[in-house]
Amino acid sequence: MKLRWTTLFGLLAMLHTAPLHSQVPDNMVYNPSFEEHTRCPSRVDALGVMKEADAWWQPTRGSSDYFHSCGGRETQVPRNKMGTQEAHSGEAYCGIYCSQENYREYLQTELKSPLQAGKRYRLSFWVSLADKSPHAVASIGALLTHSRVEDSTWGILMQRDGTDLGGGASQYIATYHEPQVLNPTDHPLDNKKEWTEVSGEFIAHGGERFLTLGNFLPLNKSHVVPLQEGNTPLPGAYYYIDDVSLLCLDSTAPSPVKAIPLPPAGTVTRLENLLFATGESELLQQSYKELRDLLRLMEEHPEAKIELRGHTDNRGTQAYNQQLSEARAKAVADYLIRHGIERSRIAWHGYGKSAPIDDNDTTTGRQRNRRVEYVVIP
Repeated sequence: MKLRWTTLFGLLAMLHTAPLHSQVPDNMVYNPSFEEHTRCPSRVDALGVMKEADAWWQPTRGSSDYFHSCGGRETQVPRNKMGTQEAHSGEAYCGIYCSQENYREYLQTELKSPLQAGKRYRLSFWVSLADKSPHAVASIGALLTHSRVEDSTWGILMQRDGTDLGGGASQYIATYHEPQVLNPTDHPLDNKKEWTEVSGEFIAHGGERFLTLGNFLPLNKSHVVPLQEGNTPLPGAYYYIDDVSLLCLDSTAPSPVKAIPLPPAGTVTRLENLLFATGESELLQQSYKELRDLLRLMEEHPEAKIELRGHTDNRGTQAYNQQLSEARAKAVADYLIRHGIERSRIAWHGYGKSAPIDDNDTTTGRQRNRRVEYVVIP
């Protein structure tokens, strides 16, 4: 291939003028384009739970959806139940319903590290209105919080603050969340052919660890636009979401990754944020960061061997709890092995309800007793 001299001089000029130390800031979002997944999606289910996309989950009962080129007829990329759209990048994207106030869907993830107080950040993600949507909205945004925001509601995700009134009575006041990044409410996101970027900059209060995407505003402030495109199976606005990015603008260099220290041999370490469906051994996506940190520990200390220990609360029979506790410990072991850790470095056992660390008579106590721990083997 011939290279024009003008092109060559241009390349040399760029190399000469570009600072050698300049680097792109690290994206603080795990699995930002939804490529990593535990299984191929099979269907779009209004009553289902999204479990396929690594690191992402739905914080309400509204059933977010996962689409991938390996999916079933309803969940393939580019053609699926909601329309036809190529991924903004890669082979996958997620989908959420954003219009009717009595039914909304959201996506949530845990960041790689908490935000730093006073630092300036830029958050962006790409959206495309599904073909079969008869409406569009403007008010899709991103909310960053210190802890998980979750609710059993089907509708709009709101902030619920409780007040103890005494005598066993309490009162909850619901207020609307205020997302740090919000698409301009006078610019409806109505493009079904191309992807549209939603982005914004903000100053962090410090400590924000969770990111939630969706429509947080009431219907009368969402700028709903009817598109009048005939009969469709959807009653409102459904959006594909792809390529989520959160960058710290006050530093061009990626934050150094600190090594995870290996606990002394024999020390029991509880995996604090492992979550399982009730009565099941399947790890929920909310456990992703905890699992990644344990995987990093094993990778950074290749000489280490661990024993995983599963425990339950006291509800159910001894035989049932023994089986469940062992299955949950094995689920963590399977994750490590699936990601390259040698089987010979991992042992797992179930202890049922025999070793509580808290009172089984309280909800909080039972929750703490349902746990997986690890011990470094001498």
